[in-house]
Formats: sequence, C-alpha cells, structure tokens
Amino acid sequence: MADGSRSIGTGTLFLVATPIGNLGDVTVRAIETLKAVPLIAAEDTRVTRRLLTRYEIATRVVSYHARSGPAREAHLLEHLRGGAALALVTDAGTPAVSDPGMELAAAWAAEGGRVEAIPGASAVLAAVAVSGLAGPRWAFEGFLPRSGRERRDRLARIAADERGTVLFEAPGRAAATLRDLAAACGTGRPGAVCRELTKVHEQVVRGALGDLAAALADGSIPPRGEFVLVVGGVEGDSTAVIDAAAAAAAGARLATALAEIDSLVAGGLRRSEAVRRVADETGIPRRALYIVPGAAESP
Repeated sequence: MADGSRSIGTGTLFLVATPIGNLGDVTVRAIETLKAVPLIAAEDTRVTRRLLTRYEIATRVVSYHARSGPAREAHLLEHLRGGAALALVTDAGTPAVSDPGMELAAAWAAEGGRVEAIPGASAVLAAVAVSGLAGPRWAFEGFLPRSGRERRDRLARIAADERGTVLFEAPGRAAATLRDLAAACGTGRPGAVCRELTKVHEQVVRGALGDLAAALADGSIPPRGEFVLVVGGVEGDSTAVIDAAAAAAAGARLATALAEIDSLVAGGLRRSEAVRRVADETGIPRRALYIVPGAAESP
C-alpha cells in the first residue's frame, strides 16, 4: 500500500468507490486495495471486470447485488469471519449509497467487524458542484418511490425544504419525476438535470423545473444514461412558503384521492367501499372523502 494508507487488515470489509463513468477517476488507494484483497464482491461482475482489466487486477470476483439471496451474504460474512479481507464494489460510486452493500456492512459491523471506506468519485457531489444551485445545505433523497402515498409525501417535503435536494433517477422515469417535481415545487423552482456525469456524453442543463420537464418530454434532453436531478431550496419567508406548500400538497392529495374514488365507482364499486379502500391506502380520513357532489351514501 502507498505511504499514509493502512495495510490490508484481516477480516476487514472495504467499501471501495469506483468511477461513475470515466475509468480514469479511480483512486490509487482503490486500485491498491482491489489488488491486495483475496476476494471482490461486485454488483455486476461484467462491469467490474472492465475496471479490473484496465488496471491489471487479477483478484477473484463474485457477484453480490440487490437480488442476491441470503446465502450469498452468509457466504461473504463467513469469508470475513475466517479472517480474510473483502472488497465490495458496485457498478459506479460508493457501495451502500443507493446501491447494494448496506445490509452486508451493517451485518458485519454488528458482529464487531471492521468496515472501512475507500472514497472516490461521487455522482452526488459532482452534481452539487456543477449545478451551482444546491447551496451550502442540501439533502440527498436517492431514488423516489415509484408511486403512491410515500412518493407524494416525499415530493411535498422536497417542495417545502429550504435546502437544495439531490435525487437519482432512471432514464425511463426521469421525465415523470421532473413533471412531479414541477407540480409539487412550482414550475418556476430552479433545478438542474445532470446526465451521464464524467462520461463522453455528459450533459448538465440548468433551468426552471417546468422547462426541464418539457425538455425531457420533447426529447431536447435525451432520456438515456444515468440521471442526477438537483432542485433548489425554498426561498423567502420559509414559514409562509412551507405552510403554503403543505396546503397545496394536501389539496393535491385530496383531489387525487377523490378522482380514484370516482374511477372505482365508475367501475361498479359501491361508493362506501371505494371510500374505504382509498382511505386505507392514502391515510386521508373517510369523512373528508365523502365531500363529493352528489354523494348520497354515508360511511
């Protein structure tokens, strides 16, 4: 290992950050660690082997990803218990940050094992830096829930947050997420779309959320590659803005719930049953869902 770095410890789990696009962004310490450990657990062995080949690393590799069963985690823990070091890598960035690895690291730490980070390239920090609008205080939300009440609640919290917000999104869902962000935060809220950071086709587009959503919808921003979205924080009288955002979010939730009830009733369900279902799903009180023109039934 290079001067100033620790030697490879027995039974140590190394969380090794890998490049987020450009293979030249790997750190010297990461290369040395991957060469020194006896085993590398990788999210996608094909992706990892490109990095290993580039830097002539011959260490044995096994797969470990979000769909790996408990048997694979048990095997890796047994490897660590035997006193051998293990390096964990994902396809890009740092393991356990919106990527596999959190469970393994937590399990080994709970046993008193050593867990050590080998830091490196970060899509989150790169987006914060190039967007120019996250501010000195910002929150990382990772991937939003795909649908339902949890997604709406998270959007409402982002809308009311004085801090900037950084999110990851898949290319196929980026347009819908920007649309939802614009609806929750206001079309004029500043934002940035950071696509394919550090790669050949890197693109950073800054503008109002409404304009960014339109650019994704019409293809001006290609729906391809890895997306990091940055949303500016609330400005002005934060208390008034937060109250207004909360009220707007509550109104939007109620409107969506009422529309769902109407759809269920149109499909043949009794209104009382439709109200019960939607109330259970959304947490909105049933009495609020009966404020519907023409509703004759009572709970």
